Amino acid sequence: MKKIAILGSTGSIGTQTLELVRENPDLSVVGLAAGSNIDLFEQQVREFQPKLVSLQSEEACKELKTRLADMDVTVVCGMDGLIAIAEMEEAQVLVTAIVGMIGIRPTIAAIQKGKDIALANKETLVTAGHIIMPLAKERGVSILPVDSEHSAIFQSLQGENRERVRKLLITASGGPFRGKAREALENVRLEDALHHPNWSMGNKITIDSATLVNKGLEVMEAKWLFGVGLEQIQVVVHPQSIIHSMVEYVDGGIMAQLGMPDMKLPIQYALFYPDRRPMKGKRVDFYALGSITFEKPDMETFTGLKLAMRAAREGGSVPTVFNAANEMAVRLFLNKKIRFLQIPEIIEMCMDAQKRIASPSVEEILACEQETYELIRTKF
Repeated sequence: MKKIAILGSTGSIGTQTLELVRENPDLSVVGLAAGSNIDLFEQQVREFQPKLVSLQSEEACKELKTRLADMDVTVVCGMDGLIAIAEMEEAQVLVTAIVGMIGIRPTIAAIQKGKDIALANKETLVTAGHIIMPLAKERGVSILPVDSEHSAIFQSLQGENRERVRKLLITASGGPFRGKAREALENVRLEDALHHPNWSMGNKITIDSATLVNKGLEVMEAKWLFGVGLEQIQVVVHPQSIIHSMVEYVDGGIMAQLGMPDMKLPIQYALFYPDRRPMKGKRVDFYALGSITFEKPDMETFTGLKLAMRAAREGGSVPTVFNAANEMAVRLFLNKKIRFLQIPEIIEMCMDAQKRIASPSVEEILACEQETYELIRTKF
């Protein structure tokens, strides 16, 4: 029986992870944490019977305790709750499906306790990769990628000499506005930006896909996950989302992982690595597919990707500023407070205003996040 804990259980990755628990009787959930969706969270707790659960606010935790009074479960709260679940002695794997830099501290806590990490919280490595990866190596902990692109690279590296890697090719669907000129994006509606052509994801990551910011975050994450230089990572637009990413080796050979655009595959691969298990769902039908195509990303129209590459090159605290500015800007767009093209404008404003810290501590990363938020609040 493999015992897991999940941070972010009511989100897209969290709910799909729990679907896999239903389908695999030798998976057991010992801890669950979520944000504020009490109704769904209560259902999850009653179904999966974890020992320890957490919500973000004290008010929500108080209500949850009342609702679960008939159950033998401990309710904890906020950051302390996340860390308590991350450190659970019973858990072998921590699934970090929580969104944002809030995932940094619990991820570090889990690594220090020797837990393997099924990583879906890309912000952790984007902002604190210089802390996380050396610590994982020191503690002998596996960081198992859950993002489809990083899982594809991970799978394409199996059985190969990593010193023979020439290039990582990260694929991108191009989002709902692929091929459009910048002028056509001036009056984009929220509903249009949330209509992804291939993937079903949470609102925040769907907007990040539309701006191509998500691809930039993935580049930064890949740099840390696989220990390669930025010059060894290339973004390739692949509208069909069948090839999830590729690895080119020094002899010119390219290994690719293909599959339907379904997050359950990379989640299951991370949970059972190195085993592969049968899984329900559609399969790629090459006769029906007919062809697959590739394009160069348009970084002049989608400047979010261009800014992400700049943040990756500058390093230090700059990726934190990039990530925090994007989080706040996306929140403003989702609340219809700004226009779509203002998202990268806000990111660039914050990057230009920040004072770079070469190797920030966790405290400095979180302080930088708050300073970025405050700068945006003064402007919008």
